[in-house]
Order: sequence, then structure tokens, then C-alpha cells
Amino acid sequence: MKIKEALSLAKIQLKEKANEALFILCELLQKDRTWLFLNENLDFDESEYFELIRRFKEGEPYEYLFKKADFYGLIFHIEKGVLIPRYDSEILLSKILDLVQKEKLKNALEIGFGSGILSIILAKNLKLNIKACDINEKAFKIALKNAKKHEVLIDFILSDFEKLDVKEGEFDLIFSNPPYIKNSYPLDKWVQNEPRNALFGGEKGYEFLEKIILFAYQKRAKFLACEFGYDQKEILSQILEKYNFKAKFFKDENGFDRAFVAKRLYLG
Repeated sequence: MKIKEALSLAKIQLKEKANEALFILCELLQKDRTWLFLNENLDFDESEYFELIRRFKEGEPYEYLFKKADFYGLIFHIEKGVLIPRYDSEILLSKILDLVQKEKLKNALEIGFGSGILSIILAKNLKLNIKACDINEKAFKIALKNAKKHEVLIDFILSDFEKLDVKEGEFDLIFSNPPYIKNSYPLDKWVQNEPRNALFGGEKGYEFLEKIILFAYQKRAKFLACEFGYDQKEILSQILEKYNFKAKFFKDENGFDRAFVAKRLYLG
């Protein structure tokens, strides 16, 4: 089958997700769109391509198909069973980078590292001692693999953060992109293929975030930085104030509240 014929059929199959047919074909052939356009009449064996189209149509995300994700200009290994990094999280990352450099922070803890992307990028760009914890055994293995690929040293720990042996004042900064979606919130079939415990934060959505804020307060962290849901700014402001944190909130490119950086007002 010719490339242009296969692409046309795949777009028809994917309907509203038609653009993904092009991305999948480019990745499969390891060619860019210009090459496809110039070689659209080239014959190729379309069987593998249409198998990928079938899997995607049934809800398997692009990143799981090819076991890779692009984030902050870097490529990371990713697999089914681990949360897929999203562009929105670059807001949180950029604010942490600025904060660490401005405040000259030395020690940080990430809660829920997933594929390890946030800690790895911070380690590549800053002189920062980082510990990171997660309860997902597959995430632990993938994070180690990504750290090795990007040649950074991070102390990844397979553990619930509330069970960590953390001393008061041990960390200047605690940061997290935690689960913050309401349990009742409807997700599309592609997102439903990602691990539920990395997405859903409870009946209200912000329960996990509240636990992190309490933990940061108890462990006397100087700063706390987190991603959160678009409708949670008001309640998180109240919780942060209750535990003696003064927060700045930041919007994503779509204008939704997406991340906060909070400073502990005093350590007494």
C-alpha cells in the first residue's frame, strides 16, 4: 500500500483523533512530515502501522505505543503502568528551577516521582541533593532507567511518603505533581489507561494534596511546590494558610490555575 493511502485510511478510522495518524506514522517510519509528503507514493508494508492504529483507537496512548515521552526537550522512557508526563507540568518545573537558584536551596524531596522526569531535569540543571519516593514498583524501575540514561544521581525510594524516615528540617524543598482529580471526574479512554492512583486524589480531588501540605508542615520544609487541579486554588489557599505557608499561584498556557510555590512563614 502507498503511504498516502495508508495515512488516509488511518485518519478515517481515528475520526476526531485523525491527526494522531500522522504522528504515529512519522514515529514508526522515523521520518518527518516533509519526508512523508515527498514520498507519499512510496509503497510500504502497512501491517505494523495499522496494528498501532488499532491499539491507539482502542485507548492505548501514543507514549505507551512507542515507550517514550518528550518533556522539556528531553526524551524519557515510559511504559504502561506509569503516568505520562504532560506539557502542563513544565509550569511547576520552571518555578522550581527559579526557586532553587534564587533561594540557593540544597536538599529536596519529590513525592510521587513517576517516570522520574522532574527530579532528573532538576538534577541535570542544578546542584541539588534530591530524594524521591513513589509507591509504584514499575515507576521505580523506569525512573532508575531514565536517571541512568540522563546520567544523574537521585536517591529514588520505593515507599509511601508518610512512611519515610524524614527528620524535621531535612529538606529545604518538597515538591510534587500528585494525583488531584476527583474520583467521579470522567476521563477519556486514553487517560483511563494510565494508573488510577497517579490520577485520582479522592472524592474531593485535593485530599492527597492536603496530606502533602501537612507533611511539609510537620517536617518543617522551607518551601513546598505542587501542581494541582484547575478548580482547587481557593481551597488550597485556605489549607496552606492553615499550615503557615504563604503561596504564589501560577496559571498554565490555557489560563487555568495549575501550580503553586509556598514559603513557610516561620519555622518555629
